[in-house]
Amino acid sequence: MSEPSKTRTSFYRRLYVAHLISQGTDTVPAIMAATGMPRRTAQDTLSALAELDISCAFEQTEGARHLQGHYRISDWGPINPDWIKAQLAVI
Repeated sequence: MSEPSKTRTSFYRRLYVAHLISQGTDTVPAIMAATGMPRRTAQDTLSALAELDISCAFEQTEGARHLQGHYRISDWGPINPDWIKAQLAVI
């Protein structure tokens, strides 16, 4: 089997990060730990979710210091999260 294209790899990376967020792995350090991604890649992937029409926003923890909180997906757009779950072995 040939190597997956950069486009496919990028697409699957975004889907996987969205899945992780929906399952509670919803901070940059947690995403880094779960995936082995460098911080910048994790941050870029979070920013790129909007390109798939996945609405993901950072929610500040009430009463916490600056930039303490987690990410939350409010709308999956055209993506079916159940499909992602079923395809995790491939993704």
